[in-house]
Amino acid sequence: MIKLECLTKYYPSRLGNQYIFKNLSFEIPSDHNIAILGSNGAGKSTLFRLLAGSEYPNHGRVVTDLNLSWPVALATGIHPKMTGRENTRFIGMVNGVADLDLYEEKVQDFAELGKKYDLPVSTYSSGMRPRLAFACSIAIDFDVYLIDEVTSVGDARFRKKAKEALLQKSRDSNVIMVSHEMSELREFCDSALVLHQGELTFYQDLEQGIAHYQTL
Repeated sequence: MIKLECLTKYYPSRLGNQYIFKNLSFEIPSDHNIAILGSNGAGKSTLFRLLAGSEYPNHGRVVTDLNLSWPVALATGIHPKMTGRENTRFIGMVNGVADLDLYEEKVQDFAELGKKYDLPVSTYSSGMRPRLAFACSIAIDFDVYLIDEVTSVGDARFRKKAKEALLQKSRDSNVIMVSHEMSELREFCDSALVLHQGELTFYQDLEQGIAHYQTL
């Protein structure tokens, strides 16, 4: 269960507060792999960050009894001054991983960082940091994986590997996904949340959701 309770989110500006949501209450259906759809500026990324807990509402709250990942494919929570290995163990501890040694091995194997795994993340290339973040996330069994533009992770070979891993996870867990690629959403999702003018509409059929989105 994921509930938005009287959720209000705005950003201050010279023209006054710019509202994304005003007193929005909505329950996101469980047991679905959901695409978040909406026109540019509708608030998809804001909603995604609120679900992930990386941003907070001005009023109201997000309530869930599920274990949600941080946004997969984004380097959220990766500390640049720590090594890949140190980041892995820290993330594992924060997320209650029981066997940190096994978790570390899984991340090291999946991220394919070689000797860089024991160097500070600040020395990594632009493609290496999200690979580490992805590996740290995929090695934990979350109830729901929050996926943001998975096609941005690494080179073509690693992206293929990442997609296969996420598809496997989506069979046992659920995903909530933001992507500009309809083909990617069709690959992972079975339903849609369409965000328009601060309101959410759930479509149990993904194609119906896409058709609505394309009229906005």
